[in-house]
Amino acid sequence: MSQTMDNLREAFAGESQAHTKYRYFAKIAREEGHEDIAKHFEHTSDQEILHSWSHLELVIGKPTTKECLEMAIAGETEEFTHMYPRMATAALNEGDDFSFQTAQEQIEESKEHAAQFQAILDKAQKRFSALSKIEKRHAAAYQQILEKL
Repeated sequence: MSQTMDNLREAFAGESQAHTKYRYFAKIAREEGHEDIAKHFEHTSDQEILHSWSHLELVIGKPTTKECLEMAIAGETEEFTHMYPRMATAALNEGDDFSFQTAQEQIEESKEHAAQFQAILDKAQKRFSALSKIEKRHAAAYQQILEKL
């Protein structure tokens, strides 16, 4: 892995976190009655997500929708098989019941997300498979006509 790729991944993570933090800060400012400050946080957050996307595209390229679904499934699976179980174990070892419960809930939610993405991918693959068969029939019919010419 190159230093540039490491830097791009770090920039992606930083910009993504800034986006989320600023959205959260906007929520707090709005709850406290500071609409002008909330809007500023939201405006900056919108810029941060654009920065994040540009870094991500340099890291992963421009994948197809199918590839995006596959990456989403892999990411959610990583969360429920490794990330949140590690978090739950650490919280349990430290006696942090709230964090343990949160991790357990996130494991279940990540499983649901992975299953939802998988169902979408399966449905799309069936649809594309059917379209492919139709396209092949059309191509064969056109080829027969061309051969007669």
